[in-house]
Amino acid sequence: MRKSNYRVVIALLLFFAGMLNYLDRAALSVMAPMIKGDLHIDDAQMGGLFSAFFIGYCLFCFIGGWSADKFGPRKVFSFAAAFWSVFCGATALVTGFTHLLIVRVLFGIGEGPMGTTTNKSISNWFPRKEVGRAVGFTNAGQPLGAAIAAPIVGLVGLNFGWRIAFVVIAALGFVWLASWRLLFTDKPEQHPRVSDAEKALIARDRPATTFTQDKKQEDTYTLWYYVFSKPVLGVAAAFFCFNYIQYFFLSWLPSYLTDFQHLDIKSMSIIGILPWLGATAGFIGGGIVTDILYRRSGNFLFSRKAVIFTGLTIAAGCVLMTAYTRNTAGAVALITVASIFAYMTPQACWSLLQDIVPAHRIGTAGGFVHLLANLAGILSPSITGLLIQYGGGYQSAFILSSCLALVGVIALAILVRQNKVNELFGKTPSQKEAITQH
Repeated sequence: MRKSNYRVVIALLLFFAGMLNYLDRAALSVMAPMIKGDLHIDDAQMGGLFSAFFIGYCLFCFIGGWSADKFGPRKVFSFAAAFWSVFCGATALVTGFTHLLIVRVLFGIGEGPMGTTTNKSISNWFPRKEVGRAVGFTNAGQPLGAAIAAPIVGLVGLNFGWRIAFVVIAALGFVWLASWRLLFTDKPEQHPRVSDAEKALIARDRPATTFTQDKKQEDTYTLWYYVFSKPVLGVAAAFFCFNYIQYFFLSWLPSYLTDFQHLDIKSMSIIGILPWLGATAGFIGGGIVTDILYRRSGNFLFSRKAVIFTGLTIAAGCVLMTAYTRNTAGAVALITVASIFAYMTPQACWSLLQDIVPAHRIGTAGGFVHLLANLAGILSPSITGLLIQYGGGYQSAFILSSCLALVGVIALAILVRQNKVNELFGKTPSQKEAITQH
């Protein structure tokens, strides 16, 4: 690796962190048919277990973001990775519903800081013109982790039992932790392998430098001024609506394929890869498109919002059509297309947030957004489980997810507007053009 390009190493570390996180999370849904039979758990209880993860996760999204601002992403990610790996492995020891519920909450605490700490790391290590691609690439590891979870966890579970699958994943977490400690520093200025030229390139054009305030302003505005502003809440709303779809798929797609489409676990493990490969393409493609739109328009806000609008709208249509599709091939195709476009949304949300919040508040504000967005992780799996067992089944679950995607589009259009961003930073009308065209 050339010294002038060391930030590629950082991107790869964050990519593999996201892959491991979603491999960990998806493992329970892939093994759900086995675990339900072994531990005598019904669909409503399974939905509760999927949601339990997000009780700890949501709280530590915010705490993790605040910690990343205060202590730096290196320490926070190190602690988080060790914690989540221990409790992923502890899943192999559970003997019933209550034990598994407790382990899932603790496991969620460990993974909570991941998203906001990743965003803080990107803010520190990448120039503004590369933010879209950096966020898109690093976060592409997440759906790819969910994709490989189906064959890896499914086949390990079939051959060695579902408990061994969780032990194997925990071991991978500790391998990543060792790499992170060896290769990462909080800022490029601290790393001996980063050239002076690369340090200067990053420092000249760090995200949120347009709005970096002087010391007096930093002391004047509290973090609550930013986190409760309309633009930040608008990003959180769009992120929440995307997450509702994401956690519906992440938690219930394997069960949908086995229970509703009547696939066996082996077939599900192979076919279940497709939507997550589509999601990976959406993450990477969305990051590329946002950077292209920014270069051509010069408008950071427009480039991010256009991608979110397009992604959520097309995803809503595909999810709605899936509700009325009985053919397995057609349903998987629609879910895959929905994943491609839906997964253009989160990277645009993260990079948009970096432009509407000053650098010294990005970890905390990002943590707050992530907390609100991941309340969907509590609601989506539980509501879906209740709908499957007591309501309109999978059809009603798909319809609800589709409607929420459109709610995200509306919230973003109303709350995240250029004049609202200008007001957030106390910009005058004469400064608007400079902000928009930076």
